[in-house]
Amino acid sequence: MTAVLTRLGGEWLGEEPGRAWAHGRFGAPYLRDSMLDVGVLVETLETATFWSNAERLYAGVKEALEAALGEPTMVLCHVSHVYETGCSLYFTVATPEGEDPLGRWQAAKAAASDAIVAAGATITHHHAVGTDHKPWLAAEIGPVGVGILRAVKAELDPTGILNPGVLIP
Repeated sequence: MTAVLTRLGGEWLGEEPGRAWAHGRFGAPYLRDSMLDVGVLVETLETATFWSNAERLYAGVKEALEAALGEPTMVLCHVSHVYETGCSLYFTVATPEGEDPLGRWQAAKAAASDAIVAAGATITHHHAVGTDHKPWLAAEIGPVGVGILRAVKAELDPTGILNPGVLIP
């Protein structure tokens, strides 16, 4: 991988950028709360796809977020994980909180989730499915995938006590 990146113009920056990231990585939730205190809604979402689909996915999600939140909205994105076959896109959004920040974010997250599924990407990457992503999971994994999840759940949790209603569509 190093040879490929070097050939494409990549340059080793040493360990300091990684150390700086590690030092500040847990500050984001506090920054988010401070931004809300001054009227700015800041949130994140993530997905993953194949390399051949990354640009399409990025464009679709960015467009969906901007359309749902209106102007002014800043949509940032970085590649958080890389794999031989694809990558994870991690979006950060900042916009005025407005009258109903939670409702605004839920609508924007739904629009972004629709765009993710429409692009053929995964509804989640490392943040799990849970109740936030459950409405889109069946569209991603199809009826066979849903059937498999239900069968596994029935076998491993026959009384339905483990996270009821959280994962299985």
